[in-house]
Formats: sequence, structure tokens, C-alpha cells
Amino acid sequence: MQEPSNTIGGEPGAVARQLSLRFGRYSLIVGTLLILLGGVGIVLPELMSLETSVFIASLFLIGGIFWLSHAFKYSLRNWSDWLKPVLLLITGGLMLFYPLSGVAAVGLLLAIYLLMDAFGSFALASSLHGAPGGGWMIFNGVVSLFLAVLFLVGWPQTSMFLVGLYVAISLFFDGMALVYIGWIQRRAAS
Repeated sequence: MQEPSNTIGGEPGAVARQLSLRFGRYSLIVGTLLILLGGVGIVLPELMSLETSVFIASLFLIGGIFWLSHAFKYSLRNWSDWLKPVLLLITGGLMLFYPLSGVAAVGLLLAIYLLMDAFGSFALASSLHGAPGGGWMIFNGVVSLFLAVLFLVGWPQTSMFLVGLYVAISLFFDGMALVYIGWIQRRAAS
């Protein structure tokens, strides 16, 4: 039995099988749902911001509970092993009970990420000077820097709008990619 290669190509049936192995057969459905969710988030970015904050808070709380049970079971007497789950639970609880502050914190983290992405793109573009793709790296850096400045200029007030819009656009384009992959799967299978 031959293992699937890392590239997509060959006869149409092989393309459909390789795509199905990599993305599953529900790519079209999941992609459509992500497009709808992203579309709702683009129309209602404040709601998407709140949902993002609540989602992150829930992950912190769940992680804190799991870590706490681990610390209780394996290191009952070592106080330093209790520090991380307690911080996760406190942070998650604060984000859940004060979601607007949670959105502001997420906005600040996104701004920091975008600044690091911009400087990383500029550094990579500098090392690619004259090579193909260097211009795209500069463009990526400029866009990331622009988005970071948008987050920081009106922070924390702009976070309520921008966090939701950022997440919604990301979900929308992820959905578009999955719909395209699902469409290719169906086309190659028929």
C-alpha cells in the first residue's frame, strides 16, 4: 500500500483522496459555517469581540481546572505547582466577569503580536533583499504595522470593534479556503 505524498497532484481521483485525507470530507460544510460565522462577526463585531473574550476566558478556566486537579493529585505540598492553575482561574474568572476588560486585554495582545509580526516580516524581507518574495514580506510587514497602530491608537476603546472584526475576517477567509478545498474535492470525485 502506497502512502499519500505531500503534494497534491496526479489523476482527479487521487486528488480527491489526498484532499479527503488532509481535510476530511466535510470541508465544504465546515467552510460554509465559518463563512456564515465570520459574516455575522463582520456585521456585529462587538458581539464577536465579547464572544472571543468569553471563549478565551473559558479556555483559561478549563485549563486551570485541569492543572489544579493535576497539582492536587501529584504535588499537594509544593506551592509553586499551584501558582499556574490559580493564575489561570483568576485570569479566566476576571475575563468572564469583566468581559470588556477581557476584550481590551485581547486587543492589546493582538497589537503586540502584530508589532512582532511586522518587525519579523521586515527582518525577513531584509534577508531576502533582491530575492523573489521580499516585496511581499515588506507588504505583510506594512499591513501588520498598520493594524497594530490601529489597535494601539484608540486602545482600549477600539478593541471592542477591532478584536471582533479581526477574528471575524480570519474566520471568513478560513471558511473561504475550506469551501474552495471542498469544492475541489467534489469536482475531482465526480
